[in-house]
Amino acid sequence: MPPLAKPRLEIVLCAPRGFCAGVVRAIDAVEKALTIYGPPVYVRHEIVHNRYVVEGLRRKGAIFVDELSEVPDTTAPVIFSAHGVPKAVPEEAEGRRLFAIDATCPLVTKVHREAEVHYRRGRHVVLVGHAGHPEVIGTMGQLPAGAITLVETLEDVDRLEAPAGRDLAYVTQTTLSLDDTREIVEALKRRFPRIVDPHKEDICYATTNRQEAVKAVAPQVDAMLVVGSPNSSNSQRLREVAERAGCRVSRLVLRAADIDWSELDGIRRLGLTAGASAPEILVEEIIDAFAARYEVDVQTFSTASESVFFPLPRALREQAAE
Repeated sequence: MPPLAKPRLEIVLCAPRGFCAGVVRAIDAVEKALTIYGPPVYVRHEIVHNRYVVEGLRRKGAIFVDELSEVPDTTAPVIFSAHGVPKAVPEEAEGRRLFAIDATCPLVTKVHREAEVHYRRGRHVVLVGHAGHPEVIGTMGQLPAGAITLVETLEDVDRLEAPAGRDLAYVTQTTLSLDDTREIVEALKRRFPRIVDPHKEDICYATTNRQEAVKAVAPQVDAMLVVGSPNSSNSQRLREVAERAGCRVSRLVLRAADIDWSELDGIRRLGLTAGASAPEILVEEIIDAFAARYEVDVQTFSTASESVFFPLPRALREQAAE
Protein backbone atom coordinates (compact mmCIF):
# COMPACT_ATOMS: atom_id res chain seq x y z
CA MET A 1 0.00 0.00 0.00
CA PRO A 2 1.25 3.51 -0.79
CA PRO A 3 2.04 5.62 2.28
CA LEU A 4 -0.77 7.80 3.52
CA ALA A 5 -0.47 11.41 2.42
CA LYS A 6 0.38 13.87 5.14
CA PRO A 7 -2.41 16.25 6.13
CA ARG A 8 -1.89 19.83 4.99
CA LEU A 9 -1.08 22.52 7.54
CA GLU A 10 -0.66 26.23 7.06
CA ILE A 11 1.78 27.77 9.54
CA VAL A 12 1.41 31.51 10.04
CA LEU A 13 4.59 33.03 11.44
CA CYS A 14 4.02 36.19 13.45
CA ALA A 15 6.41 39.04 12.77
CA PRO A 16 8.07 40.56 14.65
CA ARG A 17 8.99 37.66 16.94
CA GLY A 18 11.99 36.44 18.88
CA PHE A 19 15.03 38.38 20.03
CA CYS A 20 14.68 42.08 20.78
CA ALA A 21 17.55 44.58 20.82
CA GLY A 22 17.95 44.38 24.60
CA VAL A 23 18.26 40.59 24.53
CA VAL A 24 20.74 40.70 21.64
CA ARG A 25 22.83 43.23 23.58
CA ALA A 26 22.84 41.12 26.76
CA ILE A 27 23.78 37.87 25.01
CA ASP A 28 26.43 39.65 22.94
CA ALA A 29 27.85 41.11 26.16
CA VAL A 30 28.50 37.63 27.56
CA GLU A 31 29.86 36.38 24.22
CA LYS A 32 32.17 39.39 23.86
CA ALA A 33 33.42 39.09 27.47
CA LEU A 34 34.23 35.43 26.88
CA THR A 35 36.12 36.35 23.69
CA ILE A 36 38.09 39.21 25.28
CA TYR A 37 38.82 37.77 28.72
CA GLY A 38 38.26 34.05 28.28
CA PRO A 39 36.31 31.87 30.69
CA PRO A 40 35.07 32.04 33.30
CA VAL A 41 32.67 34.94 32.96
CA TYR A 42 30.24 35.19 35.87
CA VAL A 43 26.63 36.18 35.22
CA ARG A 44 24.24 37.19 38.00
CA HIS A 45 20.92 35.44 37.25
CA GLU A 46 19.98 34.17 33.79
CA ILE A 47 21.26 36.71 31.28
CA VAL A 48 17.85 36.37 29.58
CA HIS A 49 14.96 34.07 30.39
CA ASN A 50 15.63 31.23 27.99
CA ARG A 51 17.10 27.91 29.07
CA TYR A 52 18.45 27.08 25.60
CA VAL A 53 20.41 30.35 25.50
CA VAL A 54 21.67 30.00 29.06
CA GLU A 55 22.87 26.42 28.52
CA GLY A 56 24.67 27.45 25.34
CA LEU A 57 26.55 30.20 27.16
CA ARG A 58 27.31 27.86 30.06
CA ARG A 59 29.01 25.44 27.67
CA LYS A 60 31.22 28.30 26.47
CA GLY A 61 32.37 29.14 30.00
CA ALA A 62 29.74 31.39 31.54
CA ILE A 63 29.00 30.66 35.21
CA PHE A 64 25.52 31.68 36.35
CA VAL A 65 24.99 32.62 39.98
CA ASP A 66 21.99 33.81 41.97
CA GLU A 67 23.89 36.31 44.12
CA LEU A 68 27.28 38.02 44.11
CA SER A 69 28.18 36.15 47.29
CA GLU A 70 28.64 33.07 45.05
CA VAL A 71 31.32 34.85 43.02
CA PRO A 72 34.84 34.33 44.41
CA ASP A 73 37.34 37.16 44.70
CA THR A 74 38.35 37.35 41.06
CA THR A 75 39.38 39.63 38.21
CA ALA A 76 36.99 37.84 35.85
CA PRO A 77 34.04 39.87 34.52
CA VAL A 78 30.75 39.74 36.42
CA ILE A 79 27.78 40.60 34.21
CA PHE A 80 24.38 41.80 35.41
CA SER A 81 21.44 40.39 33.45
CA ALA A 82 19.17 42.25 31.01
CA HIS A 83 16.42 42.49 33.64
CA GLY A 84 18.30 45.00 35.81
CA VAL A 85 19.43 44.82 39.44
CA PRO A 86 18.76 46.72 42.68
CA LYS A 87 21.24 49.50 43.45
CA ALA A 88 22.69 47.40 46.26
CA VAL A 89 24.14 44.93 43.73
CA PRO A 90 26.57 47.25 41.88
CA GLU A 91 27.42 48.83 45.25
CA GLU A 92 28.37 45.38 46.58
CA ALA A 93 30.40 44.69 43.44
CA GLU A 94 32.24 47.98 43.82
CA GLY A 95 32.94 47.29 47.49
CA ARG A 96 34.49 43.95 46.54
CA ARG A 97 36.39 45.49 43.60
CA LEU A 98 34.73 43.11 41.15
CA PHE A 99 34.90 43.89 37.44
CA ALA A 100 31.17 44.45 36.93
CA ILE A 101 29.55 44.89 33.51
CA ASP A 102 25.93 46.04 33.46
CA ALA A 103 23.94 44.42 30.63
CA THR A 104 20.60 45.84 31.82
CA CYS A 105 18.32 46.57 28.86
CA PRO A 106 18.37 50.33 28.21
CA LEU A 107 14.56 50.37 28.27
CA VAL A 108 14.62 48.91 31.79
CA THR A 109 17.25 51.48 32.78
CA LYS A 110 14.84 54.15 31.50
CA VAL A 111 12.22 52.94 34.00
CA HIS A 112 14.83 53.03 36.79
CA ARG A 113 15.69 56.63 35.94
CA GLU A 114 12.02 57.63 35.83
CA ALA A 115 11.43 56.17 39.28
CA GLU A 116 14.44 58.04 40.66
CA VAL A 117 13.29 61.35 39.15
CA HIS A 118 9.81 60.96 40.65
CA TYR A 119 11.32 60.17 44.03
CA ARG A 120 13.59 63.23 43.92
CA ARG A 121 10.55 65.37 43.11
CA GLY A 122 8.80 64.15 46.24
CA ARG A 123 6.40 61.70 44.61
CA HIS A 124 5.51 58.24 45.85
CA VAL A 125 6.05 55.75 43.00
CA VAL A 126 3.56 53.04 42.02
CA LEU A 127 5.05 50.17 40.00
CA VAL A 128 2.69 48.08 37.86
CA GLY A 129 4.27 44.65 37.56
CA HIS A 130 4.54 41.06 38.77
CA ALA A 131 5.93 40.33 42.22
CA GLY A 132 9.13 38.34 42.22
CA HIS A 133 10.10 39.05 38.62
CA PRO A 134 13.78 40.10 38.42
CA GLU A 135 12.88 43.31 36.60
CA VAL A 136 10.43 44.29 39.34
CA ILE A 137 12.96 43.45 42.06
CA GLY A 138 15.52 45.59 40.26
CA THR A 139 13.18 48.55 39.80
CA MET A 140 11.96 48.50 43.39
CA GLY A 141 15.58 48.31 44.51
CA GLN A 142 16.36 51.68 42.93
CA LEU A 143 14.59 53.52 45.75
CA PRO A 144 14.65 53.37 49.55
CA ALA A 145 12.28 50.93 51.25
CA GLY A 146 8.74 52.28 51.34
CA ALA A 147 9.25 54.74 48.48
CA ILE A 148 7.67 52.49 45.85
CA THR A 149 4.53 50.33 45.96
CA LEU A 150 3.88 47.36 43.66
CA VAL A 151 0.42 46.82 42.21
CA GLU A 152 -0.40 43.67 40.27
CA THR A 153 -4.19 43.67 40.04
CA LEU A 154 -7.24 45.92 40.04
CA GLU A 155 -7.83 44.82 43.62
CA ASP A 156 -4.38 46.15 44.54
CA VAL A 157 -5.39 49.51 43.09
CA ASP A 158 -8.57 49.51 45.20
CA ARG A 159 -6.50 48.90 48.34
CA LEU A 160 -3.79 51.42 47.50
CA GLU A 161 -3.40 54.29 49.96
CA ALA A 162 -1.39 57.33 48.92
CA PRO A 163 1.07 58.50 51.60
CA ALA A 164 -0.16 61.69 53.22
CA GLY A 165 1.13 64.81 51.54
CA ARG A 166 2.80 62.96 48.65
CA ASP A 167 1.86 63.14 44.99
CA LEU A 168 1.80 59.86 43.07
CA ALA A 169 3.51 58.76 39.87
CA TYR A 170 3.50 55.37 38.19
CA VAL A 171 5.93 53.28 36.13
CA THR A 172 5.44 49.81 34.66
CA GLN A 173 7.35 46.62 34.09
CA THR A 174 8.44 46.62 30.45
CA THR A 175 7.17 43.13 29.51
CA LEU A 176 3.52 43.32 30.56
CA SER A 177 0.37 42.77 28.52
CA LEU A 178 -0.80 46.06 27.04
CA ASP A 179 -4.43 45.26 27.81
CA ASP A 180 -3.85 44.29 31.45
CA THR A 181 -1.69 47.34 32.03
CA ARG A 182 -4.23 49.62 30.41
CA GLU A 183 -6.94 48.41 32.79
CA ILE A 184 -4.74 48.95 35.85
CA VAL A 185 -3.56 52.38 34.69
CA GLU A 186 -7.13 53.47 34.02
CA ALA A 187 -8.10 52.33 37.52
CA LEU A 188 -5.16 54.25 39.02
CA LYS A 189 -6.23 57.40 37.19
CA ARG A 190 -9.82 57.04 38.35
CA ARG A 191 -8.72 56.77 41.98
CA PHE A 192 -5.88 59.29 41.74
CA PRO A 193 -6.67 61.76 38.92
CA ARG A 194 -3.43 63.70 39.50
CA ILE A 195 -1.13 60.67 39.25
CA VAL A 196 1.84 61.44 36.96
CA ASP A 197 2.29 59.39 33.78
CA PRO A 198 5.62 58.13 32.48
CA HIS A 199 7.23 60.64 30.13
CA LYS A 200 7.04 57.91 27.47
CA GLU A 201 5.33 54.51 27.47
CA ASP A 202 7.28 52.05 29.66
CA ILE A 203 6.17 48.84 27.96
CA CYS A 204 8.94 48.22 25.46
CA TYR A 205 8.57 48.42 21.68
CA ALA A 206 9.31 44.69 21.28
CA THR A 207 6.62 43.64 23.75
CA THR A 208 4.10 45.89 21.99
CA ASN A 209 5.03 44.71 18.48
CA ARG A 210 4.93 41.01 19.36
CA GLN A 211 1.59 41.32 21.11
CA GLU A 212 0.04 43.22 18.20
CA ALA A 213 1.14 40.54 15.74
CA VAL A 214 -0.35 37.81 17.93
CA LYS A 215 -3.62 39.75 18.29
CA ALA A 216 -3.92 39.91 14.52
CA VAL A 217 -3.09 36.25 13.86
CA ALA A 218 -4.76 34.48 16.81
CA PRO A 219 -8.41 34.83 15.62
CA GLN A 220 -7.44 33.36 12.23
CA VAL A 221 -5.78 30.11 13.39
CA ASP A 222 -6.84 26.90 15.13
CA ALA A 223 -3.92 26.96 17.58
CA MET A 224 -1.10 29.29 18.60
CA LEU A 225 2.30 28.17 19.86
CA VAL A 226 4.53 30.67 21.64
CA VAL A 227 8.20 29.67 21.77
CA GLY A 228 9.65 30.73 25.11
CA SER A 229 10.55 29.72 28.65
CA PRO A 230 7.95 29.46 31.44
CA ASN A 231 9.79 32.12 33.47
CA SER A 232 9.75 34.59 30.56
CA SER A 233 7.19 37.29 31.35
CA ASN A 234 6.84 38.56 27.78
CA SER A 235 6.40 35.00 26.46
CA GLN A 236 3.68 34.24 29.00
CA ARG A 237 1.92 37.47 28.05
CA LEU A 238 1.97 36.44 24.36
CA ARG A 239 0.20 33.20 25.23
CA GLU A 240 -2.39 35.11 27.23
CA VAL A 241 -2.90 37.62 24.42
CA ALA A 242 -3.57 34.80 21.95
CA GLU A 243 -6.05 33.19 24.33
CA ARG A 244 -7.83 36.49 24.93
CA ALA A 245 -7.99 37.13 21.18
CA GLY A 246 -10.06 33.98 20.77
CA CYS A 247 -7.55 31.28 19.87
CA ARG A 248 -8.92 27.89 20.99
CA VAL A 249 -5.52 26.38 21.85
CA SER A 250 -2.76 28.70 23.03
CA ARG A 251 0.37 27.09 24.46
CA LEU A 252 3.85 28.11 25.57
CA VAL A 253 6.60 25.66 24.53
CA LEU A 254 10.35 25.86 25.04
CA ARG A 255 11.09 23.66 22.02
CA ALA A 256 9.65 20.92 19.80
CA ALA A 257 9.88 18.20 22.46
CA ASP A 258 7.36 20.12 24.59
CA ILE A 259 4.56 20.01 22.01
CA ASP A 260 1.46 18.07 23.06
CA TRP A 261 0.46 16.68 19.69
CA SER A 262 -2.85 15.32 20.99
CA GLU A 263 -4.06 18.90 21.51
CA LEU A 264 -3.42 19.69 17.86
CA ASP A 265 -5.40 16.90 16.21
CA GLY A 266 -7.37 18.20 13.24
CA ILE A 267 -5.84 21.68 13.05
CA ARG A 268 -5.47 23.28 9.63
CA ARG A 269 -3.87 26.61 10.52
CA LEU A 270 -1.23 27.13 13.21
CA GLY A 271 0.03 30.46 14.50
CA LEU A 272 3.65 30.52 15.63
CA THR A 273 5.56 33.24 17.46
CA ALA A 274 8.45 33.56 19.90
CA GLY A 275 9.08 35.63 23.00
CA ALA A 276 11.76 38.31 23.01
CA SER A 277 14.33 35.99 24.61
CA ALA A 278 13.71 32.97 22.34
CA PRO A 279 16.18 32.32 19.48
CA GLU A 280 14.96 31.75 15.93
CA ILE A 281 16.65 28.34 15.82
CA LEU A 282 13.93 27.02 18.17
CA VAL A 283 11.20 28.36 15.87
CA GLU A 284 12.88 26.53 12.99
CA GLU A 285 13.10 23.35 15.07
CA ILE A 286 9.35 23.47 15.69
CA ILE A 287 8.58 24.06 12.01
CA ASP A 288 10.72 21.00 11.19
CA ALA A 289 8.77 18.95 13.75
CA PHE A 290 5.50 19.90 12.05
CA ALA A 291 6.98 19.22 8.62
CA ALA A 292 7.65 15.64 9.73
CA ARG A 293 3.92 15.17 10.35
CA TYR A 294 2.25 17.56 7.92
CA GLU A 295 2.62 18.96 4.45
CA VAL A 296 3.37 22.47 5.65
CA ASP A 297 2.90 25.79 3.94
CA VAL A 298 4.71 28.53 5.90
CA GLN A 299 3.58 32.12 5.58
CA THR A 300 4.56 35.25 7.49
CA PHE A 301 2.12 37.82 8.83
CA SER A 302 3.91 41.06 9.70
CA THR A 303 2.50 44.02 11.62
CA ALA A 304 5.71 46.05 12.14
CA SER A 305 9.38 46.19 11.23
CA GLU A 306 12.13 46.67 13.82
CA SER A 307 15.48 48.39 13.43
CA VAL A 308 16.36 49.17 17.06
CA PHE A 309 19.99 48.60 18.03
CA PHE A 310 21.65 49.00 21.43
CA PRO A 311 25.46 49.16 21.63
CA LEU A 312 27.39 46.89 23.98
CA PRO A 313 28.07 48.07 27.55
CA ARG A 314 30.83 50.69 27.51
CA ALA A 315 33.50 48.52 29.17
CA LEU A 316 33.21 45.96 26.38
CA ARG A 317 33.10 48.59 23.62
CA GLU A 318 36.32 50.13 24.92
CA GLN A 319 38.08 46.77 25.07
CA ALA A 320 36.86 45.81 21.61
CA ALA A 321 38.20 49.11 20.24
CA GLU A 322 41.62 48.40 21.70
